[in-house]
Amino acid sequence: MTRARIDARFAALKAEGRAAFVSYIMAGDPDYETGLEILKGLPGAGADLIEVGFPFSDPMAEGPPIQRAALRALDKGMTLTRTLQMVAEFRESDQTTPIILMGYANPLVNRGFDAFARDAAAAGADGLIVVDIPPEEADPLADALDREQMSLLLLSTPTSDDARLKIIQKRTSGFAYYVSVAGVTGVKEADAATVAPNVERVRAASGLPVAVGFGIKTPERAAAVARVADGVVVGSALVDEVADALATNDSVTARVLSKVESLAKAVRSARDSA
Repeated sequence: MTRARIDARFAALKAEGRAAFVSYIMAGDPDYETGLEILKGLPGAGADLIEVGFPFSDPMAEGPPIQRAALRALDKGMTLTRTLQMVAEFRESDQTTPIILMGYANPLVNRGFDAFARDAAAAGADGLIVVDIPPEEADPLADALDREQMSLLLLSTPTSDDARLKIIQKRTSGFAYYVSVAGVTGVKEADAATVAPNVERVRAASGLPVAVGFGIKTPERAAAVARVADGVVVGSALVDEVADALATNDSVTARVLSKVESLAKAVRSARDSA
């Protein structure tokens, strides 16, 4: 199905009159088995779409929480190949929840764009966010993904002017990803009042649903963004739960899924209370 899963999910959510809750996890954090358990539990906890990060040693767009998550995964031997294996295992029991891979160019270049696109689509991934390939240089990767009916999601930011948005959205499909704050993940907080006009600009430029990420950690913040966007992405707050559970010897899976439930509930009910 690939890209069709993304389109179907956003169409269904639009019919329901609510925003999507998009959860991010780092593949293999804190280890493969626990990471897979978390991944399989996310839809039941309320995740409408799932971003799965593949660990990389130098994640330039990530703040300390996701940097640490990548290192934990790498220390346990996690690779791009094992990330795709994890997605394939998830697909054995879930054929409807969209999976977006997120990472950096180096592992993709090493594998080859065509080989990566074929392998990712075969595993059951629907799209890709790659942070460090500028839109002007994205055509080879976008072409490879298009051949497999996978979406490339290029990031728009607060500094993207209208001319830049046209370039970014030219090769973006599935949904548009708006980075709500300038800087790395998990540091600043998103402000819905500031985000709202930029969401409208990105939606007008792309004609796609707009999901907002970076700077969203609490149910209150998630609900506020859900009132002005088509999707809300949370990552650092979830990987923080992994770290906290490890530090206190709690159940990692239970801690993460409990956090997902509280955030998803806030997103689902946001427009009811608006």
